Amino acid sequence: MERLLAYMEREHLAGMLVSKPVNVKYVSHYTGEDSWLLLTAGEKFFLTDPRYTEQVSYECPDYTIVNWRDDYGSVPAAVASLAKEHDLKSIGYEAQHLSAAQYQALQDAFPGDLVAADGVIEEFRSVKRPEEIECLRISCDIACRAFERILKDIRVGVTEKELAARLSLYMVLEGSDTQPYGNILISGARTSLLHGIPSQKAVEYGDLVLMDFGCQYHGYLSDMTRTVVVGKATPRQREVYALEQKMVADVEALLKDGVAASDAYRASTKAIEGTEYYPYHYTGIGHGVGMFVHEVPFMSPVSKDIIRAGNVMTVEPGIYIPGWGGIRIEDQLLITQEGNENLISATKDLIEL
Repeated sequence: MERLLAYMEREHLAGMLVSKPVNVKYVSHYTGEDSWLLLTAGEKFFLTDPRYTEQVSYECPDYTIVNWRDDYGSVPAAVASLAKEHDLKSIGYEAQHLSAAQYQALQDAFPGDLVAADGVIEEFRSVKRPEEIECLRISCDIACRAFERILKDIRVGVTEKELAARLSLYMVLEGSDTQPYGNILISGARTSLLHGIPSQKAVEYGDLVLMDFGCQYHGYLSDMTRTVVVGKATPRQREVYALEQKMVADVEALLKDGVAASDAYRASTKAIEGTEYYPYHYTGIGHGVGMFVHEVPFMSPVSKDIIRAGNVMTVEPGIYIPGWGGIRIEDQLLITQEGNENLISATKDLIEL
């Protein structure tokens, strides 16, 4: 709140409307739905409907609860009324999250200035506080324990959907929040699909099985990928896997406070430059992780981001060959002044099941 109020003063904003759910949660620690914040230098309003007013009163006792549905009929009408009551002449808002209809209604109801303020809270979120790092560390530990459990279930004849369901269950049993987000678990030639959806395909002997998954712990996310082979790996599978290991290692050796994200991308391609596999890599090789799975900073050849101490981010270059398959290894790192700490303890060695 202190940083947000300082931003508002610097930008001459009398109020700030926070509508993106993950940002509402970050600022207020609220864990439910239907949530909007209207913040001023002296007041904090929490706009919700009657389904959640009791929950807000428990989780956000220092906010004034506004029942937008019963008292005003709409969020824009509630914001406009509060702005008039408290003489707010200018309000910052999250343009990338507000729908066109919501913006138009707000513009019609509020006679003052509406100022787009995207990315402000996201920038605050990118450098984690110690308590956030601890939650992220636990979330990664849970995912790694679930990985060890799922390895015992991967065998010929089991479908991708069944394995994905078991993996989600294992994370909950190991201590994650009871709402694990979507996991990728695909096999065979389908592993070249960067974000493939688990299907009814059954695992076959010789298949690559790619698992890109994670869980939430107190709302903070883990994100890891491991690729295994069912049976004995072929020479080509071993070759591509070794290149993938080198790509990941080269990036992790570079990352520390002050490194340009684009330089990290260039480090990721050194192992495959001049090989037949260079055309099959993907340029997005990592991203920040926190309350949301894809946060700033982002690592790619066009990224302008600078990696900072306190960032928690993935390293996930990959090789994806249509018709053959793909191999991705993904770690989650805490960036420090001198280097980084890998929060993922699962082995990166080739596993043959």
